Amino acid sequence: MKSDPILSLKNLSKRFGTIKANEKISLDLYRGEILALLGENGAGKTTLMNMLFGHYMPDAGKIEVTNASGEFINLALGNPKASIAAGIGMVHQHFTLAENLDAIDNILLGSEPLNQLRRRRKIAENKIISLMQESGLVTPLDIAVGQLTVGERQRIEILKALYRNVRILILDEPTAVLTPQEADSLFKNIKGMTSHGLSVIFISHKLREVLAYSSRITVLRQGKNVGEIATSDANEKKIAELMVGSETTLPRRQPASTGKPILKLEGVSALGRGLRDSLKNVNLTVMRGEILGIAGVSGNGQAALAAVLSGMTIPEMGTMTLNDEKLGNLDPAKMVSKGIGRIPEDRHRDGIIGSMSVAENMIIEGLSDPTFQTNGFLKRENIAAHARNLSDEYDIRGPGISAPAQLLSGGNIQKLILARVFHNKPKIILANQPTRGLDMGAAADVARRLIDARSRGSGIILISEDLDEILRLADRILVMHDGELTETQTRDRATLGLLMAGQAA
Repeated sequence: MKSDPILSLKNLSKRFGTIKANEKISLDLYRGEILALLGENGAGKTTLMNMLFGHYMPDAGKIEVTNASGEFINLALGNPKASIAAGIGMVHQHFTLAENLDAIDNILLGSEPLNQLRRRRKIAENKIISLMQESGLVTPLDIAVGQLTVGERQRIEILKALYRNVRILILDEPTAVLTPQEADSLFKNIKGMTSHGLSVIFISHKLREVLAYSSRITVLRQGKNVGEIATSDANEKKIAELMVGSETTLPRRQPASTGKPILKLEGVSALGRGLRDSLKNVNLTVMRGEILGIAGVSGNGQAALAAVLSGMTIPEMGTMTLNDEKLGNLDPAKMVSKGIGRIPEDRHRDGIIGSMSVAENMIIEGLSDPTFQTNGFLKRENIAAHARNLSDEYDIRGPGISAPAQLLSGGNIQKLILARVFHNKPKIILANQPTRGLDMGAAADVARRLIDARSRGSGIILISEDLDEILRLADRILVMHDGELTETQTRDRATLGLLMAGQAA
């Protein structure tokens, strides 16, 4: 590590209303290093990176960055163009690509005047090919992005930043939708680029990647920088203590005897958002008291499967049986009444009604309960008491139970949904990406609650793109690829990664 930093954040603070997102945060970044930025949900990681990239204007503090001569200069704050000009690039967790355009046009968008795109295309193509050779980030250039794999699209996002000659690259959850092999390949390529002087800050909840590929770890807690540690001196226990202020371990399920089948899908086919994301003759059995893990890369039919199980989509073919009862054309409300609890993948779109209060969202799937209403009239005091109890039990933080749910952070919206589902003790729990975006402490709590529900006899379908989570919690593992399910006895990461990529193990 060089003795002099190339970037220095000094006493950055940012407040949203009464919430202190960042408070006097200082950190340095050195040439050629990979700095991992960790913290609980709401710790201020993304806010801090958005200030660095110019999306947010700090309330106080300054950012210094080296210029071409190696001298420190003050970065113009709240100005993305100034950050880009200073060599700072940011790749967000969710892709920002135009799927009908090819890689070259996507990379050029925003970096070249529209009236020069055609004329500059050949020059750009040569530069991109050179960047791919230098970085190892190879992807097809003449195919519409919508037809590429998620791994190829992730490479395009990074190439888009490199095309602008970045010296500092910010990555927000860069491997959230990649297979283990794709994730390892991506980080190996990034590590190779750091040997040529690129500096990287990446946000991740995957401690395996943090410990394997970062040089140094900085931890935020409640908007403050609470410490840093050289990765060579770190382990999961030390990181957890910094993140949550106490020791946290991710629980693992213990072997247990399962009961009779509780849910069966036989020959189910259903349309998804595309051919690859549709279900094709799927057979699935969930036993009482088991966690059935479904591994796979996003976009291979998981959304269609979840939609069928929650009553959002009616299968074109096949049957679904719950407790020996064949289910007909049920809607989501009837599925809930049958004892199916749903943790949706898209918490904002499918998990809450943002304009309704936190308290209302907590009882929205239980409006028939006489505790909360009589003859259509809501019992506001009971609803409020219920919401306060669940907020305390699940540590839901925000502006209060009367505030619109859309004001909660993503992690706290997820806690609201978890509280609503687990409180009702359903027979079947559809847990679709239940810990996505959650910090270690919150993820550990989710895992414990899933294991507790399993012990009570619930059947749990755990759909997750985090293979470590599947291996830690699932009693059985199925791999979903191209709309088809394959059951496997293996728990080998490499073999599962091959199955997730559609290759025979």
